Amino acid sequence: MIMAFGATGWQWLNPPREWTADDGLGLFCDGGTDLWRRTGDGFTVDNAHLFVRPRGGDLRLSVTFTAEYGELYDQAGAVLRIDDTHWVKAGVEFMDGTFSLVTVVTRDYSDASLLPLHDSPDGMTFRLDREGDTVSVRYGLAGEEPDHLLRRAYFPPSATVLAGAMAAAPVSKGFPVRFTDVRVLAG
Repeated sequence: MIMAFGATGWQWLNPPREWTADDGLGLFCDGGTDLWRRTGDGFTVDNAHLFVRPRGGDLRLSVTFTAEYGELYDQAGAVLRIDDTHWVKAGVEFMDGTFSLVTVVTRDYSDASLLPLHDSPDGMTFRLDREGDTVSVRYGLAGEEPDHLLRRAYFPPSATVLAGAMAAAPVSKGFPVRFTDVRVLAG
């Protein structure tokens, strides 16, 4: 178990080769990593870097980060994961030379929602609120309250989740990510 962000009990699922937990969490996201299941091309990839804590019931997850995206599909953000067939990830992804806010909800099949950004984000905060059978995804610029609703989705209410930060680099050689704040609070 790792001590970070003022709390114990953090753990890695698919740890990166390079990372530090000091006044935040810094990592170099390994290339060839992703979190996607079946939709579109039929492939399943489940090796994204997840820095998480277990939590049951209603919760609020807040993740603030910056990243040096460089290539197609580089991504970082927040994640709630029950198992390899049930999870939600929300963050910023680099696609076709621009940035998008992306939420992927997976219930055996992945389902992605995208909102293009006009500018490169200097830092973003995503907040995932799990209340009963619903996860609400909100975002804002780093330092602002994440009050812009991006998506609401069904999520199994009774299962314990792994809640925290995620990063993946599906087609690139990798990129640096800095998580300045990750909080998991009871709802």
